Amino acid sequence: MNSAATTSEVPDVLVLPTMTKVRQNPDGSPLSGGTIDVMLMPVAAEGGQERLVALAFTSVPLLVEALGQEQAWVIVPTEAMEGTLTGSGAQAILVDPQLAEGFAEEQADD
Repeated sequence: MNSAATTSEVPDVLVLPTMTKVRQNPDGSPLSGGTIDVMLMPVAAEGGQERLVALAFTSVPLLVEALGQEQAWVIVPTEAMEGTLTGSGAQAILVDPQLAEGFAEEQADD
């Protein structure tokens, strides 16, 4: 799985937007054994094809800025990302994406 960040820039944890609220520990991490329905976005890849990427943020404020206060999220250790995303269909991770204006409102309408 590919990531938009280089190794020297990778934080200890990432904040993943989720499709539903996830039961969390006080530190924001998911409770053991829970299921996480991560938010995947199709992005254009080489050759005009699309691939699914998981969105991830380096802080909760950046997630809120991009997706809004009501966006469900969970904190995952960076080292656990590959295991967390196994079976999700994600082909890469997009860290701190700059989303189009109005994206959060569009997601709220869905």
